[in-house]
Amino acid sequence: MKSNDSPAAEELSALWARHNARWRDPAQIASHMWDGAAGVDPELLRYEVSGAWWEALAATGATLLVTREYEHLAMAMCVDDGAPVLSYMSLPHPSGLAVDAARGIVHIASTRNPNQVFDLAPAKGRLARLDVDGRLPKHPSFERPLVPVRSRFFPGCFYIHDLALVGGALHANSVGQNAVVRLYDDGSSERVWWPRCIEVDGEPVFGQNHIQLNSIAAGGDVASSYYSASTDRVSARRPGHKNFPVDARGVVFSGATREPVVRGLTRPHSARLHKGRIWVDNSGYGEVVIVDGGGFTPVVRLPGWTRGLCFHADVAFVGTSRVIPRFRQYAPGLDVDHSVCGIHAVDTGSGRVLGSLVWPYGNQLFAIDTISSRLTRGFPFPVGAKRALEGEKKLFYAFKV
Repeated sequence: MKSNDSPAAEELSALWARHNARWRDPAQIASHMWDGAAGVDPELLRYEVSGAWWEALAATGATLLVTREYEHLAMAMCVDDGAPVLSYMSLPHPSGLAVDAARGIVHIASTRNPNQVFDLAPAKGRLARLDVDGRLPKHPSFERPLVPVRSRFFPGCFYIHDLALVGGALHANSVGQNAVVRLYDDGSSERVWWPRCIEVDGEPVFGQNHIQLNSIAAGGDVASSYYSASTDRVSARRPGHKNFPVDARGVVFSGATREPVVRGLTRPHSARLHKGRIWVDNSGYGEVVIVDGGGFTPVVRLPGWTRGLCFHADVAFVGTSRVIPRFRQYAPGLDVDHSVCGIHAVDTGSGRVLGSLVWPYGNQLFAIDTISSRLTRGFPFPVGAKRALEGEKKLFYAFKV
């Protein structure tokens, strides 16, 4: 357009109308996400249940929270008055998940660059307003839903995986630094632990991912916690390389000694302490195992890449994922073509699968945790119901926490 040309009024009106219409959907604003946050593919939400899945979940009195990283979804499920309730929220590549039960805060890591950690809390009511009525749709998802109250940005090279509360403080695996970092409320961070194996001539190597240090079995402090990794050897072959050796190379490190307490795992994930014992997903074989002395004992073998693990009493909730085709070599113990994306309720004593929920079109599940259903029944976007956009707008316009 020449400098002396003026746009027509109708052209300006159409342009400004397009701008005015953008970023109006609460699903986009709440998640910092692109237009796709407002239109999740319904196939991703379709699920199938087998066994006594809902009975096992109902017995916990909890809402189960799940992150599905490559589908950019955080999901929640519970049983309310005998009926299943599922809900979701779009987040960019969610990975680690930690529930601070004392504060009623849910922390979710987002590993798109720059990395973020979202803090969500149950909405406890609504601000009194004269410009909108207070009625919301009658659905459990609108009763104390989890809403975002803050996000913190961190460098993408942190490559945050697991989140855990250690001594009441939020910590993360910085996979890209081969270290564990403490995350502070003001957005700063501090390296607080790393294994001895990354030290060269007495100096730790933080500049590149060498060992895929990816989970935290949280104890009372950093020293009494445990940490899983794909190897304890620093070499030119790094995680992500096709020739990176994985079979029986994985370890769990002691926080106190910074040395392995067990070897022989294959791409371990989701290390957890339960009743004084270390449990870990032996992902490349689809197993959940208990660390026993210097070895490990399999409890259950499941149809997929095991990742995500939490406990309620004598039931373990275990996630399985499909295997990304370019990483088939990382799963030597799996029938890759028949792996499923889902969650399985497992009796910790017998290893019996009580029930499962599977997403037929699902891909990668990362983390699982629980929060009391008395605090929240999940996210404000219900599965299996038409989106109540006006109700969502009312909620996000005037919620209070």
